[in-house]
Amino acid sequence: MNFTLYSDEYFMNEALKEARKAYDENEVPVGAVIVSNTKIIARAHNMTEQLKDVTAHAEMLAITAAENHLGGKYLDDCTLYVCLEPCLMCGSAMNWAKLGKLVYGASDPKAGYSIWSGPVLHPKTEVLSAVLKQECGELITRFFKEKREMP
Repeated sequence: MNFTLYSDEYFMNEALKEARKAYDENEVPVGAVIVSNTKIIARAHNMTEQLKDVTAHAEMLAITAAENHLGGKYLDDCTLYVCLEPCLMCGSAMNWAKLGKLVYGASDPKAGYSIWSGPVLHPKTEVLSAVLKQECGELITRFFKEKREMP
């Protein structure tokens, strides 16, 4: 696949690289990158099994890494790219970080932040969904299908 440098598709492909790392580590394959001024400042993937920590979602780890990189707690000039619609916990963290923009691939109709009534994200956070939706969704679907087939 050829993506224009600095496009939403380019950065989502980088998040997919992180998701594949999670898949290889037997973690739910969600990856995230945070971008500031067209530069990736944080990369992460789910590590809940490895760290034995239910909060070790890709988004949470990426937010912490980006805040450390920037030396502050606000990400208002940043974009977070993530393969799956964030859950309520991650959406709330994005709110507190005042995230500038959220871009996600596949929707999560069971646990995504958008199923909750009332606003979750910061009012100024822009949202773009369905970027590389098929690729993101297929990886997650394959992971859970393989889990169900395991003895």
